[in-house]
This record gives sequence, structure tokens and C-alpha cells, in this order.
Amino acid sequence: MRKSLSFTFLFVAALAASAAEPVRAVIFSGHNNHDWRTTTPLLRDILQKTGRFDVRVIEEPAGVTAATLAGFDVIVLDYQGPRWGAATERAVQEFVKNGKGLVAVHAASYAFGGLPVLGDGHKPTGLREPVWKDYGDMLGAVWVADPKPATGHGPRHLFTVQPAASAHPVTKGLEPFKIHDELYRNFRFRPGVNVIATAFDDPKYQGTGKNEPVLWTVNYGKGRVFHTILGHDVAAMQTPGFQASLARGAEWAATGTVALPPKPAPLFAKDAVEVELISGGHDHDGTLYDVFEGRPDLHVIVNPHPDAFRNRVLKETDVIVLYDSVQELPEARKAVAKEFLESGKGMVVLHHAIVDFADWPWWWQEVVGGRYLLKPDLGMPASTYKHDQEMLVSVTGKHPITDGIGEFYISDETYKGMWRSPKITPLLTTKHELNDPVIAWIAPYRKSRVVYIQLGHDRLSHQHPAFRTLVHRAILWAAGRLPE
Repeated sequence: MRKSLSFTFLFVAALAASAAEPVRAVIFSGHNNHDWRTTTPLLRDILQKTGRFDVRVIEEPAGVTAATLAGFDVIVLDYQGPRWGAATERAVQEFVKNGKGLVAVHAASYAFGGLPVLGDGHKPTGLREPVWKDYGDMLGAVWVADPKPATGHGPRHLFTVQPAASAHPVTKGLEPFKIHDELYRNFRFRPGVNVIATAFDDPKYQGTGKNEPVLWTVNYGKGRVFHTILGHDVAAMQTPGFQASLARGAEWAATGTVALPPKPAPLFAKDAVEVELISGGHDHDGTLYDVFEGRPDLHVIVNPHPDAFRNRVLKETDVIVLYDSVQELPEARKAVAKEFLESGKGMVVLHHAIVDFADWPWWWQEVVGGRYLLKPDLGMPASTYKHDQEMLVSVTGKHPITDGIGEFYISDETYKGMWRSPKITPLLTTKHELNDPVIAWIAPYRKSRVVYIQLGHDRLSHQHPAFRTLVHRAILWAAGRLPE
């Protein structure tokens, strides 16, 4: 899929924030079978950056009372976990019934089922209607295993969200948008649900071959409920369409009206470098996306495997940034990658992407200039790694990418025993005993500009100023934007 990262966009409120009372929102979080530690802060960010919301977070909803909720206008559920207890559940129910709002995000669709949520392979394992029946009534739909067909989803993939023709305030003016996410299917709907957006559930992805509801609203007593099945993780939530629909849905649930615009306003420069960030094949912290935050000279698109290296990259992208771990690439995708590089466009390879495409010698010998050996090969033993190592990193020589950075300490993952081309140009080195001496380099490929930076394992490096600067400058250099 291709989607712009959230930091390249900011919603522009249709009314001045200073002239209107902010909508007070509280996010219930702290338990989820998804990574709430990264999604909850992003949900808070999405709402607050509109200028329309004042947001608080509660990570232990159990014990919340009516008095706790009295000052809020809407509850946002980034929650899938244990029951809250009768008093809290009654307080939430009365909160909505008496005229306030509720927003359910993704996994909140099947909270309180009383049984394990998802088994291996993301298949339903005995799910049933929530044991807190009023929860299903508020959300307007329930996730069930029996009777068949069971509620669930196929493999995560790219699909298009299509707003309904009816002019609901949440989707009025909202254009169709693509998102790489999980597409839920076969909900059991309560009467009175208003479906305001759907997506085609392609049989190619074990789908139903029907348009499945994606966004819907429910009137519950005097209150309003907005339900989105989208938002599996940070990458999905970075999609502008997700962010616009979430913010507008939360505003509608809280107030009954929508003043926020259906389109976000771009903050990146008109001549920004078009960057395609390719992930997949390796778990990673959501803080990866923060590396590119606040860079108006970059327009970053996330395009994970298996959708990476399609023909569109040839005309739409200036620089590819790899943060993937994939051993094999279909021949058609190899041809696109090769044509892209031979055209003179640039590439930045980060961290574990040094393991890519072991079956393609041209790639790691001539283009990247290095390879992490997953097993003994080339007359060498397998490479080794070690997490959470403090390294002193030094700059080697003079280059636009490292100009002005200087020596720095960083906690990262060490790699030792990698194969490297003798033709690389070192940029950074370390004397750490568990790491090879060269830790970043200019690759030997001469038809385009290719950089490898070993750093970038987790949030400790993602949040390091030197790492962020290195990645930014490497992209600009690969795009030909830095003078030699």
C-alpha cells in the first residue's frame, strides 16, 4: 500500500480553536491484544493536532465512575481486555445514553467476549457476543464465532475505503482512501446501525466477495457512537483517511456536528523529496515513523511488502528507504527495483534490511555492498548480533551526510561477521568488540546513490538525534539534494 505518514499532515479546523470550547476526550487504553503503547499516543496526537480536542488517557478504566467522566464529551476506546466491573460499565453506559459520545477503534470491536480473542494465524477461537450485552448494543454490532459465518478477517492487505453516498456529517466530502489494514467481515448488526463507509472484501484475501462495513454510527439513547474497524497499528493509523475519519467521527460523537475538514492540509514543501519507506518481514517499533517527523522537505509514503516495488515506484518516488527483512523477491519486482536504481534514483538501507534478497547476488554485492549472513556462506560463518549495546560511533572521512555530526554514543544492536564489499566508502565506524568496525557506508553502485546505515534497531536509536539527522541527510544526499 501507499500512505502518507501522519507527520506530513495536520488537520485545519474549520473554526478557530480559540473561539470554541475544546471537545474533551478521554481514551481508555492499557489492555489490548494490539500494541496499545504505540497506538494510544498516536490516537491522542491525531485528535489534539486538530486543535479541536483536549485529550486525556486512562490506562486502567476499571474504577472509573460517573464523576470521573462528568467533565468529558467523548470516550475513545483503544481497548480490548478484561471487564471493568459493574460500576464502571454502568457509568460508561449512562454517559452515552445521556447524550455524550463513544468511539470504538479496531480491536474494541470484540472486547468483553469472555473468551480468548484470536488464536494463531488470526483465526477466531470461540468468540461470542460480549458478556456485557449493553456493550454490543452501544457499538451496534458484535463479533461471533457461531452461528457461521464467523466474524474475522483475512490476511492484512491494501483495500479502498468507500464512503457511502448518504451525506452523513462524518463522511460528507471525505474521498475514498486506500489503507493497508485488516478488513473485518461478518459482524452481526443490531437494528438502527448506519453504515457510512464500506470496503470490498476481495476473495483473493479469503474475503466474502462483498462490500463489508468499515465505518458506522449508532444512536444510543441521547448519545452517539462512531465505530471504525480500522487502525490495527501505527502504520495503519498513519493513513490520512484514517486520521480524518477518526477525528471527524470523534467530533460528531461528542457534539452531533462536524466542523473539521474532510481533507488534511499538506505541510510538506512542494519540492519535497518523494520517499517510499518499505517495511515488512521484521517486527519494529512504531517509533520508526517518528524518525521522519518534522521534515517538510520529505514526503514519505509507507509501502510494506508484499506491495513494495511495483511499477508506480518508477515515476512517483525519488528515494527508497528500506527497513525490511525479506529473503526473496518475485522476478517482476526485481525488475522494477533494478530499473529504479539504473535510472539514477537513490536508496537508503537501514539496519536489518542488510539481510535482504540473499538469492540475488547483484543486489548485495554490487548495489548495497554488504550482507548479513543468516547462515554460513561465502566461506564465512553466520553473522552474529547482540541487542542493547552501548556503542561509541565515530565519523570517518568527510562527507555531506556526516558533516557536522561528530562522535556520539548510542544504544543499538551490534552486527558482527557481515560480508562487505571492498569497494564501499566508510562513513561511520565503531570499536565495539561485538560489532564490525564499519557501521555505515556509501555503497559501490555508481548508477545511483546508495547508503547503508546499520543503526536503527528500536526506539532508543529511533529517538536519538544523531540517528535522525543521519537518516534525513542520507535521504537528501541519495536524492541529489546535498552538495558534495
